[in-house]
Amino acid sequence: MKKTLYTLCLLFAVTVASAQDINKIITKDYVDHLIKTLSGDEMQGRATFSPGIDKAATFIESEFKQIGLKPLAGASGYRQTFYKHQLKAASAQVTIDGQAIANDDILVVGHNSEQLTFDQSNSDGWVKLDPEKDFATQYRALSRSGKKQLVLVDAKFAEAFKRLKNTPVRTSMVDDPNPAKAMASVFILNKDNVVKDFKVELKNTVTKMPLFNVAGIIPGKSKAKELVIFSGHYDHIGIVKPKEGDSIMNGADDDASGTSAMIALAKYYKKLNNNERTLIFVAFTGEEMGMLGSRYFSQQLNPDEVVAMFNIEMIGKDSKFGKNTAFITGYDKSDFGKILQKNLEGTEFTFHPDPYTAQSLFYRSDNATLAAQGVPAHTISTDQIDTDKHYHQVTDEYKTLDVENILSTIKAIAKSAVSIVKGIDTPSRIPKLNQ
Repeated sequence: MKKTLYTLCLLFAVTVASAQDINKIITKDYVDHLIKTLSGDEMQGRATFSPGIDKAATFIESEFKQIGLKPLAGASGYRQTFYKHQLKAASAQVTIDGQAIANDDILVVGHNSEQLTFDQSNSDGWVKLDPEKDFATQYRALSRSGKKQLVLVDAKFAEAFKRLKNTPVRTSMVDDPNPAKAMASVFILNKDNVVKDFKVELKNTVTKMPLFNVAGIIPGKSKAKELVIFSGHYDHIGIVKPKEGDSIMNGADDDASGTSAMIALAKYYKKLNNNERTLIFVAFTGEEMGMLGSRYFSQQLNPDEVVAMFNIEMIGKDSKFGKNTAFITGYDKSDFGKILQKNLEGTEFTFHPDPYTAQSLFYRSDNATLAAQGVPAHTISTDQIDTDKHYHQVTDEYKTLDVENILSTIKAIAKSAVSIVKGIDTPSRIPKLNQ
């Protein structure tokens, strides 16, 4: 009983002190500075591998340094650098029964290696699309099959084939340009059969590309081996075809708002300097390319040591629940949300379960990799994603944001996380995904 009373008194004292300090530490001017800088035109939309994202990383590094964060263990600076290999199609040669196939009639999908040669003897063979069935359904299934195969396409599907052939291919990024299992589905138009044999020779050009998360820590005191992560992704889409004279995808809400929140929280907790658990603050790269940064980051951690993850994504406008509200993805998968809401009792801010479950947001953001490993890793957002006309548009600029909403959400996260940061509460684990 005495221990419980002491814990409650300690939590109350921390909450009162935090409330007194928070408005001085997390100010509108400071948050404005962060968001305006990250979403400014000079950042060129912060596309992964662009000069703009390098500028953004440098800015975040400078903020971490001013705050006084330490680099990750073993790191000399705040950049957590890793590499991907960019694959671009160089050539595709196919012969069927000794006849060379014209390039216009060859469509290569899923080639994941520098070069690949196969025939009937060392592949999954060949198949033919059923002309009586839907083309798109068959194409998707074969493209995702993970096989080395030749696919014959009936002339009936010529229009759909040509449309795919003329669609710009997204650059393929792989960890290993020479994987143990090389694969490719090679679609051939206007061939009905393979009588004797076939041969496929594919080549990609390979470029080693650096990526970098930006991460810093505030070491914990009595529970230093227990980790609490605050994150947001700082990449966006970059420069696109002009729309009404604007070609820069500034990404003010997506996710300069969340990244700014993460930096502001770092400043806040560093000023308080009373965290029993170690706090990690990280700006992820490559979210828009398939969560590349958070996947790499998560692989460097022991998930059993991560107590909780606060991933912050798009908090620049009121949520559908009104002012002073936000939603938490995967709310029912742990008691993370309930702990946060308990710590906000007596305030005007409330957290709610994700209202957009049909969109599977829980596994679509940077919390996903750690959540799949059982960590209570959740995303906090206010975006009305079903009606947001600025999402992934050139109009996602600072002027479309409600900075007061951002401020109230940051402060609510700061207050609601207090018992987790102090080591008083430990959220329940999420059921692991079968991987």
